[in-house]
Amino acid sequence: MRYTVLAAAMVTGALGAGIGLAGTAQAGEGMWVPQQLPEIAGPLKKAGLKLDARQLADLTGDPMGAVVSLGGCTASFVSPEGLVVTNHHCAYGAIQLNSTPEKNLMTDGFNAVTRADELSAGPNARVFVLDSIKDVTAEVKAAIAAAPDALGRTQALETIDKNLVAQCEAGGGYRCRLYSFSGGNTYRLFRNIEIKDVRLVYAPPGSIGNYGGEIDNWMWPRHTGDFSFYRAYVGKDGKPAPYSADNVPFKPRHWLKLADKPLEADDFVMVAGYPGRTSRYELANDFDNTANWTYPTISRHFKKLVALVEAEGRKNPEIEVKYASTVRGWENVLKNYDGQLDGFKRTNAAATKHSGETAVLDWLRKQGDKGKPALDAHAQLVAISDDAKATRERDLTFGQFSNTGVVGTATMLYRLALERAKPDAERESGYQQRDMASIEGSLKQMERRYHPAMDGELQRYWLNEYVALPQAQRVETLDKWLGDDDARAVDKAVARLGKSKLGNTSERMKWFKADRKAFETSKDPAIQLAVAMTPTLLKQEEERKTRTGEMLAARPVYLQAVADYKKSKGEFVYPDANSSLRITFGNVKPYTKIDGSKQQPFTRLEEVAAKATGKEPFDAPKPLLDAIAAKRYGGLADKRLGTVPVNFLSDLDITGGNSGSPVLDARGKLVGLAFDGNWESVSSNWVFDPVMTRMISVDQRYMRWIMQEAFPAPQLLKELNVASK
Repeated sequence: MRYTVLAAAMVTGALGAGIGLAGTAQAGEGMWVPQQLPEIAGPLKKAGLKLDARQLADLTGDPMGAVVSLGGCTASFVSPEGLVVTNHHCAYGAIQLNSTPEKNLMTDGFNAVTRADELSAGPNARVFVLDSIKDVTAEVKAAIAAAPDALGRTQALETIDKNLVAQCEAGGGYRCRLYSFSGGNTYRLFRNIEIKDVRLVYAPPGSIGNYGGEIDNWMWPRHTGDFSFYRAYVGKDGKPAPYSADNVPFKPRHWLKLADKPLEADDFVMVAGYPGRTSRYELANDFDNTANWTYPTISRHFKKLVALVEAEGRKNPEIEVKYASTVRGWENVLKNYDGQLDGFKRTNAAATKHSGETAVLDWLRKQGDKGKPALDAHAQLVAISDDAKATRERDLTFGQFSNTGVVGTATMLYRLALERAKPDAERESGYQQRDMASIEGSLKQMERRYHPAMDGELQRYWLNEYVALPQAQRVETLDKWLGDDDARAVDKAVARLGKSKLGNTSERMKWFKADRKAFETSKDPAIQLAVAMTPTLLKQEEERKTRTGEMLAARPVYLQAVADYKKSKGEFVYPDANSSLRITFGNVKPYTKIDGSKQQPFTRLEEVAAKATGKEPFDAPKPLLDAIAAKRYGGLADKRLGTVPVNFLSDLDITGGNSGSPVLDARGKLVGLAFDGNWESVSSNWVFDPVMTRMISVDQRYMRWIMQEAFPAPQLLKELNVASK
């Protein structure tokens, strides 16, 4: 469950795609933008690719045209009827949204026998189908350069971003996004078809889709059936439309076919997906801040929050169901961060980051006046990073409290009222007309992931953390509202917020279109607090934008110098992940753990049964165990393994956002879905370790076996053009 996008408040940069290649690309390391693929045709062919690399660069062709984004995970079309496959943990929010204590799909699984049985994945579920990419570097750079100061640069970037997006989305049906590469050396505008009617089709029981749970998360050997199916729907005219019973399945131009040749050790594999963020070109100063404060602090908080929700969930099953997706996200992040911290120590990543940066700076100094701009830019970036550290505890604690439950809802609604008074083009991003459907959807489904008692406990947690802050990091408006620093004041504050009516859907929808005056005269305690805090929140936002504007001037200069240095050393250059479409390639490979134990590249069906204890998270369902005991392989056994493969390893370079990414063979056929990495690989976001880094994928043969023998879905196998045997 690693490879969903992880949420962390940190300054990150991306080495750009516009700076070209240096040296020779190799299998494994590197998240390549599609435009680079013809340039690395040689390494791709050497690794085993049978297709022409130029075919992969055609983003609307086969197979790339089948790969889609879910806005945090990756997925792919696998039938001409809009059927989409992704990870079980990527669909978990939709599974949870449709679950109740009486009918718990997270536990029982879901199988829509007919199209009419398919369930809405929620008003905010999306499938984004890439339509085009346009280079807009010249326009964006010109707008930024004309700005008078740091804040003005950020505002200029926001303005041209909104203008370009508005032009791109004209006519409706599209969702566009401006991506920055190399910290601002290159800008590209991506246009996607935005499919708004997404329905849950199939999800195996949690004892299959999440087999091993948090115990096995990031671990190998692994035996998880981490897959689910959605279907994308559009209006009868073929255009994107909100959910309606009259909608029809989307007809993709391309869809992936399941592999017809068995995957074996050393075989070529590649992944196309939307990796969220890596930091391999980040400053050593930012690495230190991350390793010494950000990761340990967030992990500590999330562990406490998980324990808090689990304790309340044991008392109230409704809380357990409603917060299941939230808890799973916390657990994934904290385990990821803990793993990265272990990896930093094991690989001595700090020394690597510092020595690498020192080498660049020494190289620049030797260039005299020519190197001075980049040296100055580096010094400025260090100063900006240090400035942000001064209020990091306040920013985390105050930020979390102001975004929690009814307080977060009230704050968002009041900000919406303020922004609505402006012309649409001048509104803050996230509050424009294009965002209204998403906001409305969040408001309507809040009750499915909210419980007033649990919300109160989360408020209490963050307020207690807040009152423990040093006085220099306190917020005057919140101090005044609390009245005191002790537990009694916090308890009174929580009790006051408990009287808010925003936990009720009809009440939230009333405020969705309310004006500023209505908010500022409201008696609702959460709204009153939001009105009081908003000036402070806006001031903090302006401070962040000023720092961003300073970085807009310094980061492109320094990162271009890093690229030039690497070229001078004959090293290859690939861009840091930034949530845009990437290709990574390599081979199916075993590895040797730190303790010296040799790990095989495939796990086997019989190992699932051997691991079963009858208790969560190793509570494999009886039909699955019976089929294994009877050796009902359904024609899917691998001759070399003598059984059905379950999960497999490869040396590909992926990160958060790659969850659900299709794993393709040398001919572009689907062999599996990426869903995790091994424990030794998690620090590769900062420093890639080719010896230990492995991607974990669910084998398509195991997916088919589950749909034949354990949780049957013959109608889907027929649609996938693979009949049951």
